[in-house]
Amino acid sequence: MGMWELLVVFVVGLIVLGPERLPVAIRTVSRWVKTAKGMANNISAQVNEELRVHELHQNLKKAEQQNMENLPDDVKDSVAELHKAAQSVTRSYDNAPKKDSSNKDE
Repeated sequence: MGMWELLVVFVVGLIVLGPERLPVAIRTVSRWVKTAKGMANNISAQVNEELRVHELHQNLKKAEQQNMENLPDDVKDSVAELHKAAQSVTRSYDNAPKKDSSNKDE
């Protein structure tokens, strides 16, 4: 929107809402716009993450088809990233507190 369009919207809002309610309406619309932008950014981040995961899966399939030999650099990077992720998950399970299943009442 240009300067003139904003001025027309402001004048119409001033006429319709009056000077008492216009600041409240502006704040409300501002909150809605911020919320909408936040939701759009969140959705964009989720889509980007899903695309990255999909690309990793495709590269892993390529690596498996080539028996993990003579892989292109991007496929090697994907396999290394997946390997790191698997190790971090394994470490988190190894570091988790273990439940003692022995019977202490004996």
